[in-house]
Amino acid sequence: MLNTHIVRYVGLHRSLGRKFAEQERMLQLYSGFASGFGDRHTRIERIYDWCHTSSSQYVARRRFDTLRNFSLFAQAEDSAHEVPPAGVFGRGKRPRPTPHIIEPEQIRAIMTAALELPPKGMISPHTYHCLFGLLAATGLRISEALALQCDDLVEDGLIVRNGKFGKQRLIVLQPSTRQALEAYLATRVRLRATGSDLFVTIRGRAPHKVRAHIVFVRLARQLGYRGPTGTAGMRLHDLRHTFAVRSLESCPPDREAVAHHMAGLSVYLGHASIANTYWYLEATPVLLRDIAAVSEHLFLGEAA
Repeated sequence: MLNTHIVRYVGLHRSLGRKFAEQERMLQLYSGFASGFGDRHTRIERIYDWCHTSSSQYVARRRFDTLRNFSLFAQAEDSAHEVPPAGVFGRGKRPRPTPHIIEPEQIRAIMTAALELPPKGMISPHTYHCLFGLLAATGLRISEALALQCDDLVEDGLIVRNGKFGKQRLIVLQPSTRQALEAYLATRVRLRATGSDLFVTIRGRAPHKVRAHIVFVRLARQLGYRGPTGTAGMRLHDLRHTFAVRSLESCPPDREAVAHHMAGLSVYLGHASIANTYWYLEATPVLLRDIAAVSEHLFLGEAA
């Protein structure tokens, strides 16, 4: 009974363009747990018990919120399903980490170090070198870059077919970025690297995004840009942050220009809402200083 509702619930969300993979995994785990007790409907006590087995408060809250939303869906059709009260495991969201802005010379050093990765003489080092460069030059999400196919590189740029919420968009490329991608494709041919994915390893498929994160952090530590395990520092996603911040820094200090720039950048980055783009203004100290200076100038001008 629970599995039947879960399949329909996941299908509904995917029909709206959501991937919903993590939520489906949690629901299936709960279903296995509850089925061991013979449950055919959601039970508040069982939900509490399962959430209490979590490794952290954050995971418990994620589990609880996912199950509560599912319970509401299931109860709408069958009142035998129980819905726990909201906020039992807390209401707070984990704060977004402050962007770490990566300097151009650091990006170049990481890309150069990637070419020394094993196995030498194979495609993988070139893949990570070009992958990190593309992320820095375009601000793509790592999942979007790894989902690219060879034929997504077209005359007008890169076609992103696997964006967030299933959105597609066209990424215009700088000539130097296009040249780098074409050089990478030529290297693929020379090294006889096969596969339809744009970025491939020796197995002929794109690396998993977790592997790409690990490689980036390892290179950052090797170069002294990040501390030992357990300490915070630059992450692969900071290439996207850096692209967004540098783009905003280059915008003329004019209200109308900033508004147009924000709208364009939001579409380019594939944000679901322009509010996600404005977040970079409040999360980046250098941009906050610029905003404060302009605001002070406007205030003094109006006061005069």
